[in-house]
Amino acid sequence: MKKIKECPVCHSVKFTNYLSTQDYFLSKEPFTLSQCEHCGLVFTNPRPEDVDLASYYNSPNYLSHHAAGFSVLRWIYQFLRKRNIRWKYRLLHSFIPKGKILDVGCGTGEVLNFFKHKGWEVRGIEPNEKARLFATEVYDIPVADEPGLLNLPAESFDVISLWHVLEHVPDLNRRMTDLKKLLKPNGLLLIALPNLASMDAKYYGKYWAALDVPRHLYHFSPDSFLELAIRHGYKLMNKIPMKLDAYYISLLSERYRRRCCTYLRAFIVGYHSNRNARRDLQYSSMIYILKK
Repeated sequence: MKKIKECPVCHSVKFTNYLSTQDYFLSKEPFTLSQCEHCGLVFTNPRPEDVDLASYYNSPNYLSHHAAGFSVLRWIYQFLRKRNIRWKYRLLHSFIPKGKILDVGCGTGEVLNFFKHKGWEVRGIEPNEKARLFATEVYDIPVADEPGLLNLPAESFDVISLWHVLEHVPDLNRRMTDLKKLLKPNGLLLIALPNLASMDAKYYGKYWAALDVPRHLYHFSPDSFLELAIRHGYKLMNKIPMKLDAYYISLLSERYRRRCCTYLRAFIVGYHSNRNARRDLQYSSMIYILKK
């Protein structure tokens, strides 16, 4: 394990213990979260060495890439994913009708395939080999491994998207710098992140599924993410809620708590989280739309 000695965003060395939890999804190992006293960022600390992180994704049930077979949870995941893809397209189309998009952490390429059929020029970055090959062979989408990000030409994309990806990236600051170089002068960077300040995050505490330690290395609130964005010279254009995430994350969290009436409880918590967010705008997941 690697002990983090300074804040990944502001480099302060003053932080406190925020929460103790565990990897409920796979390894069942305990993990601790630290919070920076200066910028408020919460991060997994200590965390696995970078070379060991891949082993924590090694499960056929990791739904970011695998949703084969049938179960109620998989059916819900597939239903929400299809609906979200159409919603993502409409969202982007409202800003840029057509152009060139790079999806970082594109998985098996479903989002890019939808955009491709709408006339966009698409490229992807994906570290998982099986997902990368699926996107390439089934959808005929050019997808490179993570190092391929550095080989792309500067100022070549109208849109760069990271859908629940940035929290997984070991070198946070390097990634934000590299993405900025790839954006066209008027290009948009879309980053979707779980929101640690949401009602469902506070309700579930250590069981909140969006903590997803140690795969999630950082646990952002809107304030701590904006601190990161501003430090890298980005301008916030808009914040968009992902309301369906409250229900899906609540369902996973209920499963981790192993309580009865899982689906009913998850629906109630998701509903109240979204309702509460009407007042404070702290939705379970947020999309940040940035310009350089």
